[in-house]
Amino acid sequence: MCVHMSLPTDNLAQLVATMPFATKLGIAITEASPAEVRAKLAWDDQNCTLGGILHGGALMGFADTVGAVCAFLNLPEGASTATLESKTNLFRAVKNSAVLAVSKPLHVGKTTIVTQTDLFDEQERRVAQVTQTQAVLPPR
Repeated sequence: MCVHMSLPTDNLAQLVATMPFATKLGIAITEASPAEVRAKLAWDDQNCTLGGILHGGALMGFADTVGAVCAFLNLPEGASTATLESKTNLFRAVKNSAVLAVSKPLHVGKTTIVTQTDLFDEQERRVAQVTQTQAVLPPR
């Protein structure tokens, strides 16, 4: 059985709190349902490289987290997930801007879930696109 309703806002904060790296990055899940997950990565100069440009690893960590939440919401009851593969296309540098994510499932199967996560800056310009495959791990 899959979850088929949106999570209340307080549950979204609790979900992020279970992932210390997501908390460290400053990720906030703003909306979440099996069909779509939206999130925001707050601007933080601690996540930057030279010249105040957001580090690609921060973007990839952000997208991986949001894609994993999307997969999680599509799991059968009791199952868990882990990233098997992730493909990132980086399109533009991000400087002094939060990043917004929209993740949707492309495939929900018995053994894998594939998600696509699009990242945008605050001017709604595409920053990156990440496609990842998540394993569906049966209950232990």
